[in-house]
Amino acid sequence: MAKYQKPSTPRALWQIANTLVPYSFLWYLMYRSLAISWWLTVPLAVLAGAFLVRIFIIFHDCGHGSFFKSRAANDVWGFLCGMLCFTPYYHWRWEHALHHASAGDLDRRGTGDLWTMTVHEYLDSSRGKRFAYRLARNPIVLFVLAPFYVFAVRHRVPKANANRRERRSVYWMNLAILGMATALAATFGFKAYLLIQLAALMVAGSAGFWLFYVQPS
Repeated sequence: MAKYQKPSTPRALWQIANTLVPYSFLWYLMYRSLAISWWLTVPLAVLAGAFLVRIFIIFHDCGHGSFFKSRAANDVWGFLCGMLCFTPYYHWRWEHALHHASAGDLDRRGTGDLWTMTVHEYLDSSRGKRFAYRLARNPIVLFVLAPFYVFAVRHRVPKANANRRERRSVYWMNLAILGMATALAATFGFKAYLLIQLAALMVAGSAGFWLFYVQPS
């Protein structure tokens, strides 16, 4: 298994090509389908969401420094994939490292994981907190509302305890996303861009949250 633990630049570049090219093509097809029927747009959005999940996987591996041998290449492609996923690279990498350092430790919960209480904590909680806990784990909230909030809203603001580089990464990513959105809106039209971007992001976010829910990484 040792040879599979080392990054392969040709395979990494091939993964980028066979992910970003189809994703871009699906964007174009979704734009064209809007003038025909939503019945064509929806399945295309599902496919685009699947490729966006793959983009996030590349982003994740770049954050671990394992996609390319070069740290600079990981950082550059991590930033670019993060822009497509609406996720600030350095800030997320910092949070994700904390998550790996604390995963499974009940005394260090709360970073990069789902809200989890023990049975005793739940039984000792007030009715309001129990309701909030159950509501947070409702499928509509967990797999529909929460992904939109995390990727569209929460990632736009750095955490209070983030250091300067992590905080700046959020601001730079916000500017990059604004530039990308402006360019795509100018190309496809604001309404079309918004519909396509939200559809792809929601599908990918829901799938990503489900994958994380069943198998924390």
